[in-house]
Amino acid sequence: MHHYDHFWQDPKFWVAISFVIFFVLVGKTAWAKVTEALDGRAAKVRSDLDEAARLRAEAEAMLVQAEKDRVAALKEAEELLARARTEAARVAEAAAAEAEAGAKRRERMAMDRIAAAEASALAEVRNAAAEIATAAARNVIAEKMGPAEDAVLIDKAVADLPRALRA
Repeated sequence: MHHYDHFWQDPKFWVAISFVIFFVLVGKTAWAKVTEALDGRAAKVRSDLDEAARLRAEAEAMLVQAEKDRVAALKEAEELLARARTEAARVAEAAAAEAEAGAKRRERMAMDRIAAAEASALAEVRNAAAEIATAAARNVIAEKMGPAEDAVLIDKAVADLPRALRA
């Protein structure tokens, strides 16, 4: 081991000095780079936080708008439902009135058919009664009247003919 008279003569001293100078120069540059990187990172974090706050505000505004839209849609749906119920009631009333009118029409037609059938049956009964009465009268006249009585009856009928035709 060497022993030097002055400490500046020792190479270890100069190695230590150069190490300190190197560390100061490189450390200063490294410190500047590290602080610059940290400042950039802090600025990015700040901008990210600002962006997040802005996005949160937008999301809250969208939530408020969505709630307003939901309330408006719910109100519109209720109005549509009320209108649909009113329209359904109106249609039901119209259908009931139409059904009632149709039933009355069918009843009236059935009554007309019944009346026509009654009139037809009555006419048939009258015709049959007239034919029976004519046949009975012919038989009675043929059995009870002779040629002289026939002539008097024919003359009387011929005399009454102009009066019967005017009536």
